Amino acid sequence: MKLKVNNLCKQLPDGRKLLDDISFEVGEGEFVGILGRSGAGKTLTLRALNGLLVPSSGSILIENDNETIEINKVKGKMLRQIRQQIGVVFQGFNLVKNLTALENVLIGRLGSISPWRSLVLGFTDQEATEALLELEKVGIKPLAFRKVASLSGGEMQRVAIARALFQQPILLLADEPIANLDPSNALGVMQLLADLHKKIPIIGVFHQPELTARFCTRVIALKAGKIIYDGSPKLSSSQLQDLYGEELNHLTPAVG
Repeated sequence: MKLKVNNLCKQLPDGRKLLDDISFEVGEGEFVGILGRSGAGKTLTLRALNGLLVPSSGSILIENDNETIEINKVKGKMLRQIRQQIGVVFQGFNLVKNLTALENVLIGRLGSISPWRSLVLGFTDQEATEALLELEKVGIKPLAFRKVASLSGGEMQRVAIARALFQQPILLLADEPIANLDPSNALGVMQLLADLHKKIPIIGVFHQPELTARFCTRVIALKAGKIIYDGSPKLSSSQLQDLYGEELNHLTPAVG
């Protein structure tokens, strides 16, 4: 699988550019962290990658199994099918808290089964077994039958990752997945993502340059909607100062 983003722009009616000529590629085995100040365009870029944001110009291409699809050109059923192949992990988990961990993971495939089966028959025993395997991969299989409302933030995020993996995606997007976690859980989730990227490419938005330096294979830095850096995850102090300015003093400190 290869993702190609070419000259991506998002422009407001007043002419202001939220994304300005964004171009990069991501392939197998990569764990790419996107860094930048608040409002730099990190989340907008991520939303464009699975069709939630329609760019003003540019292209987003996914090459997989000798097929190339331009995400920003497809609509309707085709767009829904592409989104099903792109797992997303959110800052706020986006889980149904009165359901169990296992049930939340199963929800990950609602988009790929018929509405009739989802309403009448539900999920098969085989699908439940596969969902349990995903919970095992993220280290919380013993909590499968606990309601999500009773879980910690770190455990909830692991359920969310298992749900994304249950989709059998070709790409995983993570939008500030550790922003709401304490340092210990943040470290655990980053280690989990670092283990997963060997099987599925991951692109994540982060505010913790210490952790992206430790776990990511590469960092893309955005400033005012433009890429100002794309390379080694280990940015120097001067590079970080240029990227964040005064905001650097308020970022989450290093952990572990």
